[in-house]
Amino acid sequence: MPSPNPITNMVIADVVLRGASVILRRRVEKGMLKTSFADDHAKKLVDKRGVVSTFALWGASRLAMRSPIGLAVVVGGFAAKVFYDRGKQLESKPRFGKRRKPES
Repeated sequence: MPSPNPITNMVIADVVLRGASVILRRRVEKGMLKTSFADDHAKKLVDKRGVVSTFALWGASRLAMRSPIGLAVVVGGFAAKVFYDRGKQLESKPRFGKRRKPES
């Protein structure tokens, strides 16, 4: 252990683990965004995240970690957002064979 004091060792381990998780999370986020966007744009999306969205994501993750009900609320919210986005995407696509109303 780096220090004879166990509390100091716990603090060091906590800082190392949190730092590693932030680095890993950013790499995963950029990797996911690179499938849809150019490398520059994906990097900007991850690096230029605002304070409000950072705190919202932090709050959602804390809520999801604390209880099964919190996890259900967060997952339900994300599922609703996915369905909303898919619905908007389907609305914007033109449909073939769709009948027009006759003009009066």
